[in-house]
Amino acid sequence: MIYLDLLLGFLRVGCFAFGGAYGAIPLIRDVVLSYGWLTDEQLTYMIAVSESTPGPIMVNLATYVGSSQAGFWGAVLATSAVVLPSFIIILLLMIVLKNIIKNKYVQAVLRGLKPCIIGIIMATGIFMIVNNVMNIRAENGFELKALILTVVLAAVMFLPKPILKKKVSPIILIVISAVLGIMVYGIG
Repeated sequence: MIYLDLLLGFLRVGCFAFGGAYGAIPLIRDVVLSYGWLTDEQLTYMIAVSESTPGPIMVNLATYVGSSQAGFWGAVLATSAVVLPSFIIILLLMIVLKNIIKNKYVQAVLRGLKPCIIGIIMATGIFMIVNNVMNIRAENGFELKALILTVVLAAVMFLPKPILKKKVSPIILIVISAVLGIMVYGIG
């Protein structure tokens, strides 16, 4: 009977939890408390643990509750039940989109959206650069270290392409950014 309760409870969470993990917490709380699997205090502690461990909160909570109520197979069942609705919806969308994506009107919309998305990403990047370089907290309102880092990273990103005929990998750029940030600002 516990297996059926876990399946139905976490299927309900998976089907009706919208707005991400934090939007799902009230539904998870309702399901867990209605079945008496955890007390409100235990659930609060588990939410804190689930937030600090890798992975989605809903999956972590489902795994923990399933494990605490029915062992390994309870954890497998609860975790599967909470992700199954999303998995099925994504599969159905992919089947539908696979056929729709070839439509010339859909292609035209996507081509029109591409520059908009690029513009939004560039605007966000420029906004972040300006905010970091024109730091209000700095004495003179200008952060020279941030400007130098921005120029160095831009050079690392744009200069190798004409010379090497190859772009710098985003992963390498992130690693260089982290190393330079630690060197300039230190840790902590």
